[in-house]
Amino acid sequence: MKITEFLQPQGVKLGLSVADQNAAIDELIALHNAAGNLNDAAAFKDAILAREAKGSTAIGKGIAVPHGKSSSVKKAGLTAITVPGGVDYKSLDGQPSNLLFMIAAPDGAADTHLEVLSKLMTMLMDDNFTGKLVAAKSVDEFMKIIDEKEAEKDKEAAAKAAPAAASKTLNLLAVTACPTGIAHTYMAAEALEQAAKDKGYSIKVETDGSGGAKNVLTASEIQAADVIILAVDKNVEMGRFDGKKVIKASTANAIHNANDLLAKAADGNVPVYHHTGAVSENTSVDGDESIGRKFYKHLMNGVSHMLPFVIGGGILVALSFLIDTLAGYGTTGGGNFGTMTPLSAFFKYVGGLAMGLMVPVLAGYIAYSIADRPGLAVGFTGGLLASSGNAALSSFVWGEQVDQLGGFSKFIAKFAFQGSGNTVSGFLGGIAAGFLAGAIVLWLKKITSGFPKSLEGIKPVLIYPLCGIFLLSIAMCFVLNPIIGLINTGLSAMLTALSNANMLALLGLILGAMMAIDMGGPINKAAYVFGTGMLATASDYMAQGAQMSDPKVSACYIAMAAIMVGGMVPPVGIAIACKLFPKKFTLAERETWITNIIMGSSFITEGAIPFAAADPIHVIPCTMIGAGVAGLLSAVFGCTLMAPHGGIFVFATVGNPILYIVAWLVGSIITAILLGVIKKDKE
Repeated sequence: MKITEFLQPQGVKLGLSVADQNAAIDELIALHNAAGNLNDAAAFKDAILAREAKGSTAIGKGIAVPHGKSSSVKKAGLTAITVPGGVDYKSLDGQPSNLLFMIAAPDGAADTHLEVLSKLMTMLMDDNFTGKLVAAKSVDEFMKIIDEKEAEKDKEAAAKAAPAAASKTLNLLAVTACPTGIAHTYMAAEALEQAAKDKGYSIKVETDGSGGAKNVLTASEIQAADVIILAVDKNVEMGRFDGKKVIKASTANAIHNANDLLAKAADGNVPVYHHTGAVSENTSVDGDESIGRKFYKHLMNGVSHMLPFVIGGGILVALSFLIDTLAGYGTTGGGNFGTMTPLSAFFKYVGGLAMGLMVPVLAGYIAYSIADRPGLAVGFTGGLLASSGNAALSSFVWGEQVDQLGGFSKFIAKFAFQGSGNTVSGFLGGIAAGFLAGAIVLWLKKITSGFPKSLEGIKPVLIYPLCGIFLLSIAMCFVLNPIIGLINTGLSAMLTALSNANMLALLGLILGAMMAIDMGGPINKAAYVFGTGMLATASDYMAQGAQMSDPKVSACYIAMAAIMVGGMVPPVGIAIACKLFPKKFTLAERETWITNIIMGSSFITEGAIPFAAADPIHVIPCTMIGAGVAGLLSAVFGCTLMAPHGGIFVFATVGNPILYIVAWLVGSIITAILLGVIKKDKE
């Protein structure tokens, strides 16, 4: 495909005069809108500004290439303007920009457009070409200049693909990568390739762009390379470069100072890189990162991989409730609600499996970020132990054998497997498991570093997973999970005491807050299990002749209502906050607001987990207070619930439904306002 297939004539304006950067952005977005490239111009502008916040896309030489990738883009496209008088676009060289292209890239589309757009980025490195574009008198002339230059580049690419006729004096490799992988990645690659060509050096550049890594460096090429140049603004896989001479730089440095980087490589005074074992080791030229920043990056690596499981699985579960409601089982499904028809049962089963993977994936990819691929198996196992607990193990391993143990062994066995009740530690346990798994694998790498080289091959497939899983399982089963179990046992006893004392308002407050502390974790589950137990107790009372109006029966249903409304508040409150206070959230977070409305309305509290995991200090107190208020109001209003799950799909079983909705909305709004006040603005 040609560049001019993405750049339509109606997407070009020449000879403009614009006041500032924002005005230039508005002009370019308006052209995209006119060309039919966008679904939502305002949302796309958010994506553009989010990219600019990471660093100016004005690369110097009078050129700016703002770009964004977003679901608000209907189809990939280009727009362009020329500003002969220049506009201050916060360029890297401090000079005004007079040639501006804007790239709009859709989420989840094929990567063909990225291949074409990367060609444009390399063409813009030619000063003669850009000068002709700025001087163009008509749109047709502008388009013709691009077509002619593209044909020239295609011929050069074909020549580059042919076998080299002569040997080079210096064998170089490079990797280029920027945060979005659309513009700077390819411009840095072009600058390095052109500089190497001028000096007669051999170079191969791997571009880690939005469409994935291209021109990937092979192990044999890395082994034969004299020097490797990393021109990157994000983390890349570093383990493959262990023992090689490596120059670290930014993409901007490569674009503007490629000759200097090659001169440094030719000088030979380049430090040898030694890998620490972390896949996300800092590769920037700015030096080491803070501990807090590293912790955040490892955590977000797990959260970003977990999110699709939460969203996909959660919506499938919500659909199962909707299907049963439409089939007329909203008031009769009871504990089987969501599985009353074959189709709903299928959705509930598949969605439940996907949701069940979120904690193992969270833990696995935290460990992967810390310790590279050997951390995956250990982290996944830790996540499974966190989400499954110790109950299954106690039922078929220990049993009566515990009484045959003596002394400290008996104490440990009873603590871990018999006396701790529910030992599921949930997503908080998964986070701990991920970091612990990564640390264990790094420690194993360190203590085995002196092993003979003949054993190198068995380390990642035998030593790391075997020893790592064993050590982590001991920590999870004998320390973390049992401690959580003791907490749950105490919580259940407290809730039962409050119920027996008929302190329903306080009970509603505590139950609602518990649902929003760990979003599907042990505290949340302790409250939910208590509520389902209350439903069973109410059924027993009514089987003995008690009426719905009996205080001891209504108290059971009031508890269940407080639990569900408390679980519905966090995702909805966060969704409202995303709309009211957009500066408090990243673009990716803001785009999940509809998903969170759906999940919150379906009583799937886990929709709030990515937000809580990314910023627990600020998010969890806000969700806990809002959910607690909702639970309190629900109990004070005397709202009752006879179904154990379902959200809005079982509102037909709610007593005082209007006031129940009021309690839900009040709690959600309180959460949203608190988030707006407490959370810091995102850069």
